[in-house]
Amino acid sequence: MISMFGVTLVALLVCMVMTLARAFFGPTVFDRILSLNSFGTKTVLLIAVVNFLTGRPEFLDLALVYALMNFIGTIAVMKFTRFGSLAGMEDEESEEVY
Repeated sequence: MISMFGVTLVALLVCMVMTLARAFFGPTVFDRILSLNSFGTKTVLLIAVVNFLTGRPEFLDLALVYALMNFIGTIAVMKFTRFGSLAGMEDEESEEVY
């Protein structure tokens, strides 16, 4: 008999495939970045489901670390896309003051 966690695992994998398709065929860069962020969030959920299926609690720590890396990476990529460099925002603010 298939458990509810097994069904959840399959549903997450289907959603991840659709999210990757959006990342490849997205019309704008921001759609692609959003889909990659969504893929990272779904990966955290997938790690949590595997944690419950295998009964290994250390996987939850890995999921939290991956979530933090996904968040920081998304902010860095969005900042790079907007300003052209990771230090670009400070340069633009100093120009506005003068």
